[in-house]
Amino acid sequence: MPEDASSGNSVKDFIDLVKRSRRGKLKIYIGMSAGVGKSYRMLQEAHALMRNGIGIQIGYIETHNRAETHALLAGLPVIPRRHIFYKGKELEEMDLQAILNRHPEVVIVDELAHSNIEGSKNAKRWQDVVDILEAGISVITAVNIQHLESLNEEIEEITGISITERIPDKILQMADEVVNIDLTADELIDRLKEGKIYEKAKIERALQNFFQNDKILQLREIALKEVAHHLERKIDIEVPKQIKLRPERFLACISSNAETAKIVIRKTARLASYYRSPWIVLYVQSSDESMERIKLDKQRHLINNFKLATELGAEVIKLKSDKITQTIMQVADEREITTICIGKPHLSLFQVILRTTVFNELLKNIAAKQTDLVILS
Repeated sequence: MPEDASSGNSVKDFIDLVKRSRRGKLKIYIGMSAGVGKSYRMLQEAHALMRNGIGIQIGYIETHNRAETHALLAGLPVIPRRHIFYKGKELEEMDLQAILNRHPEVVIVDELAHSNIEGSKNAKRWQDVVDILEAGISVITAVNIQHLESLNEEIEEITGISITERIPDKILQMADEVVNIDLTADELIDRLKEGKIYEKAKIERALQNFFQNDKILQLREIALKEVAHHLERKIDIEVPKQIKLRPERFLACISSNAETAKIVIRKTARLASYYRSPWIVLYVQSSDESMERIKLDKQRHLINNFKLATELGAEVIKLKSDKITQTIMQVADEREITTICIGKPHLSLFQVILRTTVFNELLKNIAAKQTDLVILS
């Protein structure tokens, strides 16, 4: 490498290090659903920080008119929201610029998954939080587990509710601390019945839909696992290992089959998040899948899946080849992949082994290597 190029990389690395050290700290309160007490806990913490001389301000809080939560606002400095006229209505949004101008030591930002009004600097509030952190301001924020991008379909299956506001997993990975606000299913349902979550008119409907014991238990388990995974990742990073282990690297192989590809992308994202590992999405375009041969809707879904992979933190590689297995193995070798992830074919495993050339060749190729093959259904 030329000396000037090496020097340039060294300077860039040092600048990145300086930026990271100047970045604010991020604390995320996570819960299994609305009403577990995330906003309440953030306001309690704000009072504790004030008592200890920390410059804390409220950038945005949503009390949902819950009396206990609203009472905690007393005595806390609140940055006024900005008022915007949108489609004939006056709406309120968090004032990002005012937060940056005031530059408190710590700011409370509720509703992390919120979508900003059209015309705002950022489309999503989590992007606002990134801007605040990069300005050197620490952030305490909150989100429900169902808003995590890679869990989207799993949560929808449990609740029957489509979640449109989502945050990428990388935000949770950026967090210096993740705290689970945990309640039992019975405690949460009791809070609902006592009117501590929704107004009386909404209680019965909520009990018949989202707030059912089996749904809450499943969401609680997911939230607990997510926070446990975060702690494990933190330990892996901060506690030095005596033995140098081969780092995990995941390769998700997709085709133009939109639904299967989406499953493979989301589940590989979860695996990569768990191991805090880099991962790649590989699409090998055979002559049968050339843009002239596949329908426009398939092309559109494919582009959307590339976008989803990028949002979830993957590197996307697109290659043209009719030698699919060889191409997959070549990329796996070049990138030192430890685990190859593929979608479950629409055949029984026995039929796959006998009839599916790509699968059969993959098995033969990885047999002699230290590479795992994961079939995602």
